[in-house]
Amino acid sequence: MYRILTLNKISETGLKNFPDTYTYSAEETAPDAVLVRSASMHETKFAENTLAIARAGAGVNNIPIDRCSENGIVVFNTPGANANAVKELVLCAMLLSSRKIPAAIDWVKTLKGNGDQVPKMVEKGKSAFAGPEIKGKTLGVIGLGAIGVLVANAALSLGMQVYGYDPYLSVDAAWSLSRGVHHAASLDEIFKNSDYITLHVPSTPDTKEMICKANIDMMKDNVRILNFARGDLVNTADILEALGTSKIAAYATDFGADAMIGVPGVLVLPHLGASTPESEDNCAVMAVDEIRDFLENGNITHSVNLPDVNVPRSGRSRITIIHKNVPNVISKITATVAQENINIDNMVNKSKGQYAYTMLDTDADVSEEAIAAIAALEDAIRVRVV
Repeated sequence: MYRILTLNKISETGLKNFPDTYTYSAEETAPDAVLVRSASMHETKFAENTLAIARAGAGVNNIPIDRCSENGIVVFNTPGANANAVKELVLCAMLLSSRKIPAAIDWVKTLKGNGDQVPKMVEKGKSAFAGPEIKGKTLGVIGLGAIGVLVANAALSLGMQVYGYDPYLSVDAAWSLSRGVHHAASLDEIFKNSDYITLHVPSTPDTKEMICKANIDMMKDNVRILNFARGDLVNTADILEALGTSKIAAYATDFGADAMIGVPGVLVLPHLGASTPESEDNCAVMAVDEIRDFLENGNITHSVNLPDVNVPRSGRSRITIIHKNVPNVISKITATVAQENINIDNMVNKSKGQYAYTMLDTDADVSEEAIAAIAALEDAIRVRVV
């Protein structure tokens, strides 16, 4: 019986994917795995038996990744599960920011009570809310992951020219990306050529405040910037300063900051990117499937702290070992296994940064003594048999 802790309200569509051999609740004190959405886990004390955490969403800044790695806890996320929801909101924001639609709606509300004069007042005042069409304009997409690819392809279908930049473009993303998207060789090419710029990258030391004064100065006048990825990808002060000139016409974001609320030209949404029932279902289903495959088979898919390792089972027992990514670990593991008279039918090892993952399939039953011997190795972090 596997026990799952749910830290947020998780879609029942996903939870139904757990078989009867699983229990789940928000009160579980010693879970084998954790399902979480936005709840902060930085102060969480992990139970010794906790093996995995699955974030029903893409961002994992609410999870202490380094501490999880040190404790041999695999952290999963669900990339692409909410991609369509975010794509639709980005397109919506692009249109809203172009035509000043939110400001126009607010202005019309002020006309309430003017009776038959409203039509005349509308005609007289509507010019204040004029804005450009997006057809024929150039969109720069920074980051061509699951969301960025969908946004780029959709923008092409709306008649825009699209430039895409991603030095880490995956094979799967490349297959999905329309041939009509221009490949930008640098960020500067995006900044200099785009009428609209949309951000779809994670927050890292390299991407933090990537939209700042130096880069804004390169951009076209009246550029419109869309940020539905992470709030700290922009320098807020520099954005606000440029909004006061002809450099930035509008800034739309899903990440509220006090300084931006109520500022003309700024459209702030309350983190609605993945707030659709379809997205919540998709994220929950993917998170549950990731946890199940890891707990039951040792397979890792979509981990942020350990390598993806997904291999069909080929023996009676499977030994999984999370260990440090240092020299000679594999030889120590195989030597220890041999000393325990365990024959290896199949073996796979992959690494990610400071950590690595090894899976051994064998036709033999694996004793507690053998597991203890492997776990006693200096660089082993967590060993189990599935």
